[in-house]
Amino acid sequence: MNKFNKIKEELRDKYKNNLVINFSPASSFRARCEFSYQKNHYVMHKLNKKIYINKFNDASICIQRLMPILLDKINSSEEIKFKLFQINFRSNQKNKVMITLIYHKPIDDSLIDKINALSDELDINIIIRSKNFIYGTIDLFLEDYLLYKKLIIYQTDNCFTQPNKFLVNKMIHKVIDYINKPNDLLELYCGVGTFTLPLSFIFKNVFATENNRDSIKCLKKSLDKNNILNIHHARLSSNEVSELINGRVFKRMNGKNINDYKFSHILLDPPRSGISSEVVELVKSFKNIIYVSCNPETYLRDINLLKKHKVKKIELFDQFPNKKHLEIVSILEKI
Repeated sequence: MNKFNKIKEELRDKYKNNLVINFSPASSFRARCEFSYQKNHYVMHKLNKKIYINKFNDASICIQRLMPILLDKINSSEEIKFKLFQINFRSNQKNKVMITLIYHKPIDDSLIDKINALSDELDINIIIRSKNFIYGTIDLFLEDYLLYKKLIIYQTDNCFTQPNKFLVNKMIHKVIDYINKPNDLLELYCGVGTFTLPLSFIFKNVFATENNRDSIKCLKKSLDKNNILNIHHARLSSNEVSELINGRVFKRMNGKNINDYKFSHILLDPPRSGISSEVVELVKSFKNIIYVSCNPETYLRDINLLKKHKVKKIELFDQFPNKKHLEIVSILEKI
């Protein structure tokens, strides 16, 4: 049974309508990629096996073109490749690439000079990381934009972003299509603001929460760049949001009072582990739950605990063609 039929079967009692699947191109779809570096090659790890590569067809075209060129430059410099542990790529809609080189050694001025020269030669932004050290040849942020209202959005090399460059904007528009009678929105796991920024044009106010410091920095930068004034944010984990709703006081709220909001919807976009039992109890009180999931197993586990909600609308997004993973975009409504 393929992954589509499997989720259709598992949702059969939850959703009676036809299940729409949004497909991705089979190659060149990944806007971010991470590789180990060993024996002068990029390395992928699969089932405890190492796969040595110098190209990766899933990567966006601009990353594909850069991979062999960068690898050749690294391999030709003993200083650059010495104790180089990992090479990460991120690209944006304008085909600009940010590269991160992660080292298991202290970074000295000589290496920085060589990386600066490499950055100039290839006309790319390179981040160098080692323990308690970070340096960017151009910037620590990568600027990108969303198709929705051409919103500017930022990311660093250390925060989560949706990996499929072709489907992310479809997912945003699908969430917007699902919303009915919006008032204020509570968002958990907001990341850099992929859904937060567009939804600020739909809801009166958005209160966005995220535990990753870099993601919050990116969100702040995007709010300033786009001059958005109705998004408020706090660096809170999902469990801390549950505690906040139940009366705990956090200095990180910066004077905001959660009771001043009139939430009509809550949006969840958790990691593969899904939501905790504390968050399940929190979302039970909401009439409308927008649930974006990257793991059908934990999604089904979580919605089975929401006995008083039904799946009103749902679509699948095949973010990783030929892989077992699926992305789910859904809205649940209290019965």
